[in-house]
Amino acid sequence: MNSIFPFLTPFEFYAALAIGLCGGFVKGVVGFALPLVLISGLTTFMAPDLALAGLILPTVLANAFQALRQGPKAAAGSIRLFWVFLLCGGITLVLSAQMVRVIPEEAMLLAIGVPIVFFALLQLSKYKFHLAKRSTRVEACVGAFAGAVGGVSGVWGPPTVAYLTALGTPKHDQMRIQGVIYGLGAVALLGAHMGSGVLNAQTWPFSALLLAPVMLGVWLGSMVMDRVDPVLFRKMTLLVLMVAGLNLIRRALF
Repeated sequence: MNSIFPFLTPFEFYAALAIGLCGGFVKGVVGFALPLVLISGLTTFMAPDLALAGLILPTVLANAFQALRQGPKAAAGSIRLFWVFLLCGGITLVLSAQMVRVIPEEAMLLAIGVPIVFFALLQLSKYKFHLAKRSTRVEACVGAFAGAVGGVSGVWGPPTVAYLTALGTPKHDQMRIQGVIYGLGAVALLGAHMGSGVLNAQTWPFSALLLAPVMLGVWLGSMVMDRVDPVLFRKMTLLVLMVAGLNLIRRALF
């Protein structure tokens, strides 16, 4: 095992598998937060760029599963509907991903931790953003911001969820649209970090390793989704993510 993953101790190896399982389970129940769980959990014992590499392949597969759950036709419709978001987000994601190797570790931890905490607080509060109608300008700005954050951290879910929620998107449509946006974003992230060097001969086997526990978690989460109070589970998940995000900020500042 050490010859395959020399950067992991045996404890860290099994901890990574457990974090992947938890991240997939959360994804299966609430439809998002896989990168949040993986990046916040893995960075407690490994460098942010290695954790970022680890989440890439599981994120691609898990979101493809979510996006295609209602069929390719419905997924294609979501792409046509949100092409502005996808285009702007894809451009900024690819551009910002090239900065991962030159950004200090403290800055990366802040780039990950601050959006996590902001998103958790926003979702836990009673205040909700609301948009009466869609705006191309707003959608382009939100997409660009999501892509810029996602390129350096692998986490673009918070602004995406906030935007879809503000539009009042129906639950099943939102789950599918999230899968499409996250899935295509993950494909762009894959290509971008093959170019940046984050995903390389040393790190892609680690990312592949996480595929099995993540997809097992997604399957288990989807099985229990109807049996668990989604509101309570979502609040518990957000509380855990907020604590994890605050810890990342603490590590960056102290």
